Amino acid sequence: MIRVYTAPGSRSGRMVVQWLKENNLSFIEKNIFSSDLRINEIRELLERCENGTDDIISKNSKIIKALKIDLNNMKMEDLINFIKNNPSILKRPIIMDEHHFLVGYNEEEIRIFIPRSQRRKNSEF
Repeated sequence: MIRVYTAPGSRSGRMVVQWLKENNLSFIEKNIFSSDLRINEIRELLERCENGTDDIISKNSKIIKALKIDLNNMKMEDLINFIKNNPSILKRPIIMDEHHFLVGYNEEEIRIFIPRSQRRKNSEF
């Protein structure tokens, strides 16, 4: 199942949701502000990052700048709790399923969420 982490007013989040609907893909949308992110969800997001926290955390976030937070020196549990208490630091949208992980809306890259069987059918036309 595809999960999409979004925020209200996010243009790219709306584009992702619209694209998933247009391609008849089942998904769960989670608003990072109105739904409580669980610790295991945050841990999974961090584990899926290829470039460390840079993949999903905005270093230009107001709270990171104001508190002069050094994410690289935080213990994992402290980082998870910081994200849980400050979800605004997350880049969005974050799209993931069992095999794929994507941050932001990219018209070409998002196609990885279309199942292979469906991609083959679409390419036959």
